[in-house]
Amino acid sequence: MPPLHPRAPYSGVPLEFDDRGAGPVVALIHGWPVTGRHWRHLAPALLAAGNRTLVITLPGLGSRCEANGPFDKVALARQVRDLLVAREARPVALVGHDWGGTVAYLVAADTPDLVSRLVVEEEIPPGVDVDLPEPGRSHYPDWHGSFLRAPGLAEHLIPGREDVFYRAFLTQSTGPVGLEPDALNTYVAAYADAGRLPATLGYYRSQHDDVAAVRRRASRPLTAPVITVGGGYGMGTAVHDAFARLGNRVEHIQVQDAGHYPLEQDPPTAAELAQRLSRTNGHPT
Repeated sequence: MPPLHPRAPYSGVPLEFDDRGAGPVVALIHGWPVTGRHWRHLAPALLAAGNRTLVITLPGLGSRCEANGPFDKVALARQVRDLLVAREARPVALVGHDWGGTVAYLVAADTPDLVSRLVVEEEIPPGVDVDLPEPGRSHYPDWHGSFLRAPGLAEHLIPGREDVFYRAFLTQSTGPVGLEPDALNTYVAAYADAGRLPATLGYYRSQHDDVAAVRRRASRPLTAPVITVGGGYGMGTAVHDAFARLGNRVEHIQVQDAGHYPLEQDPPTAAELAQRLSRTNGHPT
């Protein structure tokens, strides 16, 4: 397939994005601490099936941003919504990973006419209390959130040791299968710049606002059907359990040997998901 050229950027929305192809729209929002490379298996499969893909990078997630944010997930969801409307990307199948999953949920909850389907990979929205099953309970990191939220601690300990910090989280959160070395090094390099640390802290220190935002919406079930994707060594079926409290039509895809990044750790699952989204997006594939 010849390379596809992204459409010109829309200067009115402060989000980095890559808009390619034609047809029904699938928007992809990755999380922390990865980059748009996370979609390297899913995005090409969606394009090949005749979809338009809009890969969105939230501020500070491997990209440049203002140090003071905002990083609360409602503000970020509004930015995503404005971008989708500006790009005439509606209706949209919205796929979110990690923090991108919470942002995608808020978009779907607040603008149900915009989102035709929601896919959430490895995210339990703040304020939804579910337990991780084994083996994820014993493998998925439980130290980073408290560490990043502790006032002043990360600011003193991470600068100059960015490679150690991000590599430790990425290595532990992948489970036994791990990530491709090139991908791992790309992610570490994207976050190692000291200027990216304020964004990382902002995403985690908005917890109070994020919990309140999700809980305010939890009583209104999602109208869009939901597919959850979990890694056996990550959050696993807890992703489904969380969204079963937020929506009425929730299916689950479990990738038992993957960690927190199943759609890049298991390319066949990415291909299967692309086919499912294409069928429901109006393609007969």
